[in-house]
Amino acid sequence: MRGSAAFEAVRDEAPKLRMGFSPGLLCFVLLSVVLSAPAGGGQKTPPSKPIDLNTATVEQLQQLPGVGPATARAIIRFREKSGPFQRPEDLLAIHGISHARFEKIKPYVTVSPPTNRPAAPPSS
Repeated sequence: MRGSAAFEAVRDEAPKLRMGFSPGLLCFVLLSVVLSAPAGGGQKTPPSKPIDLNTATVEQLQQLPGVGPATARAIIRFREKSGPFQRPEDLLAIHGISHARFEKIKPYVTVSPPTNRPAAPPSS
């Protein structure tokens, strides 16, 4: 058998389109679109409420647009090394987060205020 049923259907319908494309070119374009589609079925849904950069887990950070496992781990490492985030813009210091990516992430993140611990009494 030559090709799949979808290929056969496209090949049979291509001449009817009369758009100036050869059937082979049309099949190539359609196949390219199908093969480039994300395996997960589409875009991920952003979080419904902002994620706190100072308490988020790797899994929570991966809910952010454009943030995969490697970037989520980089955010956690940055937080552990440099201390709590002071503002969302601190994400720009992380390798892999460009201004464009930050603009997509910004509406979905927040930074909790630092916890104020009472100062230890001076030792005498």
